[in-house]
Amino acid sequence: MTSRPGCVHVVGAGLAGLSAAVALADRGVRVVLSEAARQAGGRCRSYHDGQLGMVIDNGNHLVLSGNPAVGRYLRAIGAEDRIMGPATAAFPFFDVAARRTWTLRPNDGLLPWWILDAKRRVPATRPSDYLAIASLIRRHPGRRIDEVLPCRGVLWEKFLRPLLVSVLNTPPEDASADLAGAVMRETFAKGGRSIQPRVATPSLAAAFVDPALQHLARSGADVRLGRRLAALKLKDGKVAGLAFADGEEELGPHDRIILAVPPWTAQELLPGLVAPDAFCAIVNAHFKSVPPAGTPLITGLIGGTAEWVFAFDDRLSVTVSAADRLIDTDTQALADLLWQDVAAVHDLPRTTPPCRIVKEKRATFAATPAQEVRRPASATRWSNLFLAGDWTATGLPATIEGALRSGERAAALVSS
Repeated sequence: MTSRPGCVHVVGAGLAGLSAAVALADRGVRVVLSEAARQAGGRCRSYHDGQLGMVIDNGNHLVLSGNPAVGRYLRAIGAEDRIMGPATAAFPFFDVAARRTWTLRPNDGLLPWWILDAKRRVPATRPSDYLAIASLIRRHPGRRIDEVLPCRGVLWEKFLRPLLVSVLNTPPEDASADLAGAVMRETFAKGGRSIQPRVATPSLAAAFVDPALQHLARSGADVRLGRRLAALKLKDGKVAGLAFADGEEELGPHDRIILAVPPWTAQELLPGLVAPDAFCAIVNAHFKSVPPAGTPLITGLIGGTAEWVFAFDDRLSVTVSAADRLIDTDTQALADLLWQDVAAVHDLPRTTPPCRIVKEKRATFAATPAQEVRRPASATRWSNLFLAGDWTATGLPATIEGALRSGERAAALVSS
């Protein structure tokens, strides 16, 4: 089969690939979207779990009200109503050791007067402690966070460290200060209106994946799931053909390719590609337990095993970032351990309810300075080949926002 002139092959239907495909289809470009798995979404996927008897997400993904690419993508696919969260920036925390709850409440405006109000800031902190955030907001190329901040004290232990480990999915002392600063510049530096927490409803697939596939179908895109790319035929500085498991396709002179696959797959297809090669795990636990009435959407944990407890209509879920230490833990032992956090936060019985543990061993690249310099640009040395993925040089850690931006960037380069 030979592609018609002007076709763009997007390989990989995670959020980066979906973002690129949607952007191109909306410009009237003919798109062929191929995905090796039988379902789209990549690491942002949902499925019916027979053990729990309900639809769950592979993991708990939080976005913020001020994430611009998230907003653009959801508007494009008609899914703006598929994320939910509080109308103000409010972050409840629970200190497991002290059995104490407090809520961080940044104000809406750019001037952060909330740090002057003891009822809005972290307990036992002073306004001057928050100069650490201002320091982190500045650019620090090639430096670790522990080279920029002291990484100790009440604000660090009870707010900055839990926040940064979840944002970076890397032990924050070792992580890139520049990546942490990029997140801070786009969130806390812009005030509370930009940091209202949002989660997908009723599932990740319902918010980010299914509406995109429906939108692409209406736009005439050709979506092919269960179609693995085995090799790229490289010739004279271009990709001349694509070898899929179901057959080969020659490319026409105006055809383009966006490779939106994991970095290890990209390196297999493109020998010599420099890309992140160190990764950190995430562990999620989904408990079949209806949250008590009035339970906050998310609660941060201080001193527990998990960082966040998510409350959905039919379940309670927890997320543990930088979780390499837990990957080999027995599933039931891990469920029991994590349920103790949930039970403490919401004053529930200590007996562990039915649970599904989801382990992502290579959830994200390690957000260290050494890995940051390995992130490639979208454009490649092959004139018709472009890269997309949260592991490319987005300037952000591996997040939904970064993945969607990478797809937008690749689509823009293809169209230029």
